[in-house]
Amino acid sequence: MSKKKLDELGVSAFCESMAMMVQSGIQTDEAISLLQSEHGSKAGVLEQGLAVMKEQVDRGAGLAAAMKESGIFPDYALEMIEAGERAGRLEDVLFRLSRYYADQKTISEKLHNAVTYPAAMLVLIIAVLSVMLIMVLPAFTDVYNTLTGSLAASSYRYVYWAYAFCWIALAAMVLLAAALLGALALWKNGRREKVEALLGRNKLCASILESMGMFRFTSALATFLASGEMQDEAMMSSLPMVKHPGLEEKLRRCLKRMEEGHSIAQSAYDEELFEPVYGRMLLAGERSGNMERVLGRLTDLLEERCKNLVDRLVGIVDPLLSGVLMVTVGLSLLSVMLPLIGMMNSVG
Repeated sequence: MSKKKLDELGVSAFCESMAMMVQSGIQTDEAISLLQSEHGSKAGVLEQGLAVMKEQVDRGAGLAAAMKESGIFPDYALEMIEAGERAGRLEDVLFRLSRYYADQKTISEKLHNAVTYPAAMLVLIIAVLSVMLIMVLPAFTDVYNTLTGSLAASSYRYVYWAYAFCWIALAAMVLLAAALLGALALWKNGRREKVEALLGRNKLCASILESMGMFRFTSALATFLASGEMQDEAMMSSLPMVKHPGLEEKLRRCLKRMEEGHSIAQSAYDEELFEPVYGRMLLAGERSGNMERVLGRLTDLLEERCKNLVDRLVGIVDPLLSGVLMVTVGLSLLSVMLPLIGMMNSVG
């Protein structure tokens, strides 16, 4: 069993390839052999996993059991494929998993870019301010001391304002960078809930986290229903994918309503799980027998909403950091140039 896992894009590509082969009537063992021949004798994660899977299916194991034995696939994919095999809907589940993990990869890249660009801007700001404090401002100070004898005793003492602007801005940027590094360390050490709780205090960040939770839930629910799960079982199985306390509470209330005999769409509408327009779409889909299609459409809409919110956050943070850099450097340069202008006027 491999200790490494396939990334989201790798899982998506595998599921899509398997889905197309199953759709063409190719047996599982033949499909895995074909995938092995495509990848050759490379020693990558997928190649090692395929070798284990081939051995397992040759012994009579199903696709889900073989994938589990390989150890390279996430638990969610294994649960979905196992349910799809039981319900005889393996092809549908594989296609949905391919789309699900491709969407997850897109959202992950958006979030990565949303963090990387401000982090790069922070590094740039800290570097520029450091250069101003270490090289530029001392050079001007030495020149003025030479011309006036003592800058502190002259009428140009406000040159030190430039030092104040730079030090204040540098301290703020260093604290912000330390906070980002601390949040990243907590995230990697399994303290994701604490990081999300802190981010949730900001209205825009809270909207992003909730939208991501809804996207994961809706996508998982659509896949579970496609695998043949009952509605209440699909809701219960999708709940761990949410990872958002407020949203989980709403879902538990929906489950309670479903236990009382309400349908999944009616429970979601009554508890305002989705926005009203989305809730009515779900009701209409359930009544017309197009529940899975509507859930697929909702997943697309929620994914687009997540992307838009992340873009909006970047659109706010980027100009803000750029503005801090320009204002600080501008005021600092103005403070050190004013004495020079005054001296030139005196000479003139």
